[in-house]
Amino acid sequence: MKLKNVLIVVKDIEKSKKFYKDLFGLEVIVDHDGNMILTEGLVLQDAAIWERFTGKSIVPENNATELYFEERDIEAFAEKLDQYEPPVKYVNRLMEHSWGQKVIRFYDPDGNLIEVGTPV
Repeated sequence: MKLKNVLIVVKDIEKSKKFYKDLFGLEVIVDHDGNMILTEGLVLQDAAIWERFTGKSIVPENNATELYFEERDIEAFAEKLDQYEPPVKYVNRLMEHSWGQKVIRFYDPDGNLIEVGTPV
């Protein structure tokens, strides 16, 4: 068995597609009307579909999971993030851990937690 994709639930799939393309360069591989597979294995699923299949409501900013990306030029990414419209909600701005890794944490438009860090 192998992990194939990571799925996140979004309210506005077009807005999320733009967010992940603009900030991370992810492109659409497959679009199945409410289920969109992006490069790097990220899947966006429309919240209405999720709620219909699971019978569960979405809890934004639940901080139970995190998408993790690595970026060598994290200072440039932090500047790009600061200029993004609409503004992102930060968990922490650019910081450095005691082991030397620089990271930044923020939410996507639907409250999915994202961390971008320098390679370890």
